[in-house]
Amino acid sequence: MRSHLLNDTTAEQYRRSVTEGIERVAAKLAATDRPFTGVTVDDLAPAIDAIDLDKPLLDTGAVLDELEDVYLRDAVYFHHPRYLAHLNCPVVIPAVLGEAILSAVNSSLDTWDQSAGGTLIERKLIDWTTARIGLGPAADGVFTSGGTQSNLQALLLAREEAKTDSAAKLRIFASEVSHFSVKKSAKLLGLSPDSVVSIPVGHDKRMQTVALARELERCKAAGLVPMAVVATAGTTDFGSIDPLPEIAELCAQYGTWMHVDAAYGCGLLASVKYRGRIDGIERADSVTVDYHKSFFQPVSSSAVLVRDAATLRHATYHAEYLNPKRMVQERIPNQVDKSLQTTRRFDALKLWVTLRTMGADGIGQLFDEVCDLAVEGWKILAGDPRYDVVVEPTLSTLVFRYIPAAVTDPSEIDRANLYARKALFASGDAVVAGTKVGGRHYLKFTLLNPETTTEDITAVLDLIAGHAEQYLGESLDRAS
Repeated sequence: MRSHLLNDTTAEQYRRSVTEGIERVAAKLAATDRPFTGVTVDDLAPAIDAIDLDKPLLDTGAVLDELEDVYLRDAVYFHHPRYLAHLNCPVVIPAVLGEAILSAVNSSLDTWDQSAGGTLIERKLIDWTTARIGLGPAADGVFTSGGTQSNLQALLLAREEAKTDSAAKLRIFASEVSHFSVKKSAKLLGLSPDSVVSIPVGHDKRMQTVALARELERCKAAGLVPMAVVATAGTTDFGSIDPLPEIAELCAQYGTWMHVDAAYGCGLLASVKYRGRIDGIERADSVTVDYHKSFFQPVSSSAVLVRDAATLRHATYHAEYLNPKRMVQERIPNQVDKSLQTTRRFDALKLWVTLRTMGADGIGQLFDEVCDLAVEGWKILAGDPRYDVVVEPTLSTLVFRYIPAAVTDPSEIDRANLYARKALFASGDAVVAGTKVGGRHYLKFTLLNPETTTEDITAVLDLIAGHAEQYLGESLDRAS
């Protein structure tokens, strides 16, 4: 079995095996004509359940054949232009190259003696990102597994900086359409169930700063501690960006930590056209970025950034076997002092290879394309009497609802939209997401693929309408 270990004696086998796998995936990508096959859980589960993991196939080719049947054939392919559902982007080739390299070398980014140059590359990318944000010379940060972890760490730092003798007094303020990880983080941090104060949004789905000011003042008057305000730069449902300059002013007035969840909107940091939409982000105390959303990177690639590097000390613990305190005096760099994780992949390498190949402008141009496409999609929806579109896009998300001419019962319209989404997914012709607005079911396009066209959008809207009309026709038949 030593023949399977990657080392100097198996380099040629490594080359052959990986090449065979790459060729299979490349062939699959080239032949994929729709984002999904429509396979169901009941279809696929028996094939996977029947596999005996205690009986290996002992041959890479046979493993790849099996993998074709249980994964590659039925995977949801984000690169397809009619995958329009969640915040999953197609990936750029340089990033995939970086993924292949980091997986083979398998550096762990916790300490210098496990990564060497990897430590410095990650630090360089953190400095590059904080400079793009404008956080200042004392800024720092660390790569994470994703936006949820980044938000958790940012709120951990905010909690520790709040300096109160009672965690029950702490309050976090976030808009009613902020990411669920804000409430999840509060729970994980041991805060009370009512610690997250939901701030209403306007018709544009942006936090209402008048309401935020009122709640901050109410908090202060009640003897509570405003621990943090979470401003969202790119909400998951709408792509809306909270008014960052006004929120920054209120945070300064009340001495409150300002965290910007830019997991989605971070693509604007590289934007050639739309960077101004996140003006005010430079005043944040911490920022979440997800390169695997709008920098076209493979999962996972995220980071939490802070204005003051000293605040990262709240995540620092020293272990003699790993990062003894003497390493600080000896000026040996490590990243584990800043991270909630210990062993950690060298995910920064993917972004490094991308920037060194394409440049920031190259990434920004791709993100600008999907933002432009969303504007065109909004015009199509706004001009189509079959649909109600909620808000003009700020980034690349469109939320809309099929409205049949002959049906007025909102519950029946809900069921038609739900049916249309499920039927579309089952067909495999396209994949769209869903959400609720005002308690009603809506559909959602998250446009992150520059290869998607307005023709794709129009075609998918026709498919949705066809499925909804089929449901309503059957419903009327049943009723009669």
